[in-house]
Amino acid sequence: MAKFEVYTDSSGEFRFRLVASNGQNILSSQGYKAKASCLNGIESVRKNSQNDEMFERLKSSSGKDYFNIKASNGQVVGTSQMYASTAGMETGIASVKTNAPDAELVEE
Repeated sequence: MAKFEVYTDSSGEFRFRLVASNGQNILSSQGYKAKASCLNGIESVRKNSQNDEMFERLKSSSGKDYFNIKASNGQVVGTSQMYASTAGMETGIASVKTNAPDAELVEE
């Protein structure tokens, strides 16, 4: 089963990542000063993962595909890994749509 992992980074900010059942990191958040804000970010991903319009499909300067998921206010709440192909990125988006709503919450 997929899970949201909440952790504190080296600068003391709270972050989350959505991890698939195979252990692969699907999505990572920005840093949050408050844990409550981090948890709100997770709820935003859960809610907005079902709306394809909330996914921003992008290409890095090195030509790799990746995506952001945005909150209803337009703010980016999660960024994917880099993918070698557009098809791989679309599979990543599908994984977020499938896994985010019911992913368990784990605090590290």
